[in-house]
Amino acid sequence: MSKFGIEKNPYDFLAELALRHKAVRKQMSLSQSQLAQRSGVSLGSIKRFEQTGKISLESLLKTVQILNHLSDFELILKPTDNLKAIEKLFSDKTRV
Repeated sequence: MSKFGIEKNPYDFLAELALRHKAVRKQMSLSQSQLAQRSGVSLGSIKRFEQTGKISLESLLKTVQILNHLSDFELILKPTDNLKAIEKLFSDKTRV
C-alpha cells in the first residue's frame, strides 16, 4: 500500500514483485548465483532487484523464465476483447 493513499504506486509494485521473485526462487531451491548462471543475468542485477525492485525488463523476463513464470506476463497490456470498437474511437473518419 502507498504511504499517501489507498492506490498502489509503481514503487509498491516493484517492492512486491521483488519479494515474490525471491520467494519463488527460494521455493525452487535456487540461490541467487544459480539463478544468475541459468538466466544469463548478472548476480549483481539479481541482488539489486531482490533488494530494491530495480531491474531491466529484459533481465526480469530472463529470470522469470527460469522460475517458470514467464506466462504470467502475457496479461500485461493485453488489449480488450473489443479492439475494433477501440480502433473506431481513434479513426480519422469519426473525428470532428
